[in-house]
Amino acid sequence: MKKSYQYVILLALVVFNFSNANAQISKAEIRATGLTCSVCSNAINKQLKALPEVAKVETDLNTNTFTVTLKENASISPKTFKESVEKAGFFIGSLALTSKSSFIKNEKYILVDTKTIDSDQVTFQVLDKGYVTEKEFKKLSKSFKNVETYASNNDDDFHIKIIN
Repeated sequence: MKKSYQYVILLALVVFNFSNANAQISKAEIRATGLTCSVCSNAINKQLKALPEVAKVETDLNTNTFTVTLKENASISPKTFKESVEKAGFFIGSLALTSKSSFIKNEKYILVDTKTIDSDQVTFQVLDKGYVTEKEFKKLSKSFKNVETYASNNDDDFHIKIIN
């Protein structure tokens, strides 16, 4: 009986950790590429607002930037933002996420710079293919040629650098 009780506790901890793997992102700033007018912007805006985790979306047409505020305790991955923008027919030029600093210790997030994190909240940029422009990705590929996971282009790994 005692052994099965321990398995139940272990299973509960694993499920809790898995369900919170993406739960701490509070804001995303997406700069989209390929937009030519407000109709284009509206297509991305609709896709982002359709996500159940999204509380609000603010759009800056001058910079083609979408600031997405997420609902509290929302569970979302950077991949979801990429898929939404691409579903609207466009691409991400940059993706910056704000989360609790403890969140980036998740094994999905690989820190590629050595900047010190000195606050509870941190903003970081995703540097993988599809999250930066093609030109930027080519430069980053040369810079990170010694980072084995960067070259593998695994969709479930996110290489990040701290912005603040």
